[in-house]
Amino acid sequence: MTMPTVPAGATNSRLVTWTTPQVDLRVIGAASGLDYLLGLLKSGALPPISELMNFSAVTFEHGRAVFEGTPAEFHYNPIGAVHGGFAATLLDSALGCAVHTTLRPGFAYTTVELKVNFVRPLRADTGPVTCEGKVIHVGGRIATADAKLSDASGRLYAHGTTTCLIFPVGEKA
Repeated sequence: MTMPTVPAGATNSRLVTWTTPQVDLRVIGAASGLDYLLGLLKSGALPPISELMNFSAVTFEHGRAVFEGTPAEFHYNPIGAVHGGFAATLLDSALGCAVHTTLRPGFAYTTVELKVNFVRPLRADTGPVTCEGKVIHVGGRIATADAKLSDASGRLYAHGTTTCLIFPVGEKA
């Protein structure tokens, strides 16, 4: 394991900037889930969570979503590994967006259950990781999906599943 070259106890800083999202339920409700996500991807606008956590969407297809991120020192927990929340965030994003790609106009989703299995630790020297989510089942109100998080050589770091609730846009979940 390669440790950072910065001396222990050194002070670092990170500035995070983002564009305030323009959430318009009429726009979300008028497009299919896939068309909405493809529009976001084409616009290049990153949601604030992407800027904060250092990850972004790569591709969306019907029933599939892919995200990439690069673990960094600012993701570290007290024992010198990337906090599990980084992997869980990538998994939740890929899983939920995979479900979203299947929704018809007028519908949205929310995660009701997320199961994550951590296989090995991520570190700042792991390099970029990719998370691919795929839908297992979409029903009238419930959808399920699974995802894998791996590095450039295909080495698995985490995998997970989700259950999502599907509801009409504007309805409180």
